[in-house]
Amino acid sequence: MTQEILVPRRSLLLGTAAGAAGLLLPGFASAQEFPSRPIQFICPWPAGGTADASMRAICQVASRVLKQPIAVDNRAGAAGMIGAKAIAAARPDGYTIGQIPISVTRFSQLGSLQADPRKDFTFLARTSGQTFGIAVLPESKFKSLKEMVAYAKANPGKVTYAHAGVGGATHVGMEEFAMAAGIQLNAIAYKGGSAALNDTLGGQVDMLADSSSWAPHVEAGKLRLLATWGEQRTPRFKDTPTLKELGYKVVVDAPNGIGAPAGLPADVEKKLREAFRFAVNSDEFKAVAARIDAPVMYLDGPDYKKYVGQVYERETQLIQRLKLKELLEKG
Repeated sequence: MTQEILVPRRSLLLGTAAGAAGLLLPGFASAQEFPSRPIQFICPWPAGGTADASMRAICQVASRVLKQPIAVDNRAGAAGMIGAKAIAAARPDGYTIGQIPISVTRFSQLGSLQADPRKDFTFLARTSGQTFGIAVLPESKFKSLKEMVAYAKANPGKVTYAHAGVGGATHVGMEEFAMAAGIQLNAIAYKGGSAALNDTLGGQVDMLADSSSWAPHVEAGKLRLLATWGEQRTPRFKDTPTLKELGYKVVVDAPNGIGAPAGLPADVEKKLREAFRFAVNSDEFKAVAARIDAPVMYLDGPDYKKYVGQVYERETQLIQRLKLKELLEKG
C-alpha cells in the first residue's frame, strides 16, 4: 500500500524537477514567454516633439499586440546619437528597443556614434519619413526658389540659412541642393530646429531648412515655403514644388526605424517585427503620421537592414564630397 502511494509521488517530483530544469535552459521557453514584462523603448528625441508623438502612437498599438506595456524613455541629445548608442549597448533580450534615426549611417562614420549600424543593431521595421523644406519670411526678396538660386549665383556666400546642426539631415540636404544648383550658401548651425525656426521668424537669417516645424507658420502666413525635399509633393502643401521637380536631383526624407541591439534571439525578433508591422500599418499610427507630415515608409526588418547598408555607402561618398569631417572639426 505504501509503495503504491510512493511510486506516483516520486514520479511527480522527478517530473517537476525536470520541468524546472527545462525552464532554466537558455531559450527553452522564450518563444512562449516573451514578453513576460514591460518593454523599454528609447526615443532619441525630446518629449513633446513630432518624433516623440509618432513613436508613442506606434508603441501604444504594438503594446496591445504584445500584451505588455511599452514605456517610452526619451534620451535626447547629439542629434539622436545618445539614444542610438544606448540601444546598441543594451542587453539583446528584446526588453530594450527604440527608434533608430537613419543618420546613424552618417554619424557612425563621422565619429559621433561609437557603433556600426551595419552590425551593431537588429532592425525591426522602417516606419516613416519626414517632410523637409526651405522656408522664408513673407516679405523675403525670394518669391521662388529660382529667384533665390539666381541671387545666390550672383552673390556667392551671401544667402544665409538656418539648420539644426552640422552633419544633420537639414544641413547635409541643403548642401547637396547647393551643390546640385551650383551655388554657395552660408550655413548657420543651431542646436536644434526650434532655435533655427525662431531666428528665421526673427529675420536674423534669410532662410530656414528644416523638417515640418515650419508647417503651422506657413499655414498662418508667417512663412512662405519655397520647396519641399521629398520624392513627391506633400499633400498638405500640394502647391509647393519639390527640389526634384525644379530640376535638382535631391531627395531627402530621412526615414526612421525601430531596432534593438545586435544578437536578438530569432523568436523574439520575429514577435517584435510582427507587432511593429501591425502597428505601422494601423489607422491609429497613420493618423498621427499624417498630422505631422511624416509619410509612412514601412519596410520589414531584413529589408530595412539592406536599406541601411545602401544608405551607409551613399553617406561615405557624401561625407567625402561635402568635406563633413573638416566642417565638424571647425565646429
